[in-house]
Amino acid sequence: MGPPYIGPMDTDTETKLVAAFWQVVATHGWQGLTMHRLARAAGLPLAQIRRQVPSRLHLLKLHGRAMDTAALAAGASLQQGTPRDRVFDVLMRRIDAMQPHRAGLLRFFEDVRQDPLLGLLLLAQLPCSMAWMLESAGLSPVGLPGLLRVKGTTAVWLATVRAWARDETQDLAPTMAALDKALDQAERVARTLRLGPGDDQPGPAAEPLTE
Repeated sequence: MGPPYIGPMDTDTETKLVAAFWQVVATHGWQGLTMHRLARAAGLPLAQIRRQVPSRLHLLKLHGRAMDTAALAAGASLQQGTPRDRVFDVLMRRIDAMQPHRAGLLRFFEDVRQDPLLGLLLLAQLPCSMAWMLESAGLSPVGLPGLLRVKGTTAVWLATVRAWARDETQDLAPTMAALDKALDQAERVARTLRLGPGDDQPGPAAEPLTE
């Protein structure tokens, strides 16, 4: 069974729902998240909540889509620099989009430790988001090299989020340092795998995120 479908909604409604979602989780935790509390925090009718996000899993899917959209909004500006620079930039933009919801996300991370099945579900959805991040950076997620890029970027993202969860600085310098280190490790693995630039066959040793 695939991830829950979320119907179209205007940007203002999506923003309200995501903000309310993490506000409620920050206060009451994942188990304390009810649709009544969500509707009250978002200032939306309960009937509208039912129509657009009928379950808590829909809210998680909505959050992921909103974070992807925020990172993708960089558009053409991410086509400058090396592939590594572009991946670094788009992943940090995704972190920046998460920052306003930090309290709720940190509480959620704690709760997920008590729910391994939920953690596995979230992990299964990450590659789709990471494929979009690669697309934004002008890198192909298609074919065997693309699959390896997606897997590598997913590992880089998880390491970065772990660092972000511990990072209480305003400039997020420790998070950026962790991202840089994770990209170094991904590049070393890619060279070992001899990931070629932009084709679907093994090629000369190259950077893992080359075009």
